[in-house]
Formats: sequence, C-alpha cells, structure tokens
Amino acid sequence: MENIGAFLPLILLFVVFYFLLIRPQQKQQKQRKEMISNLKKGDRVVTIGGIHGIIKEIDEQSISLRVAENLNLKLSRAAVERVLDDAEE
Repeated sequence: MENIGAFLPLILLFVVFYFLLIRPQQKQQKQRKEMISNLKKGDRVVTIGGIHGIIKEIDEQSISLRVAENLNLKLSRAAVERVLDDAEE
C-alpha cells in the first residue's frame, strides 16, 4: 500500500498533463483533419504561408488556388490553414 502512495503524485501529474495538453491537442488535430477533408471548389481559404485565394480545382492530395486573375497556385491540401466565412472576407 505504501508503494501506491509513492506513485500517486506521478499519476496525478500524468492526469493533469492529459487533460491540459494531450486531449486539447487531439481535439484540435481532429478538427483540422475534418476541415481539410471538407474543402470544396469555391471555398475562400488562407494558407499556412498567409496566401488568400479561392479553390478552383481540388483532388485527394492537392488544390489549385486562384490568388489573382490568371494566377493559380498548386498547393498541398495540408497547406490550408483555415476556410474564411462571409464575415472574414
């Protein structure tokens, strides 16, 4: 019984780390994965590098992003940071 008392602070520390660090990170990763899988043609997006554009073409691994008239960039889907809604445009 004394051995459990010695490990109790370590166990409590792990529980605190799980709820403050690990769990929120997993939730954030799940939301990002869902956002990337729900990208569609016509979405206004911002890339990780800060490039704003409209998705013109999309496939499993990449997107074609229109950033200016007659200027399209081909990027990885993972390069999308967020999808802009009407209020952010």
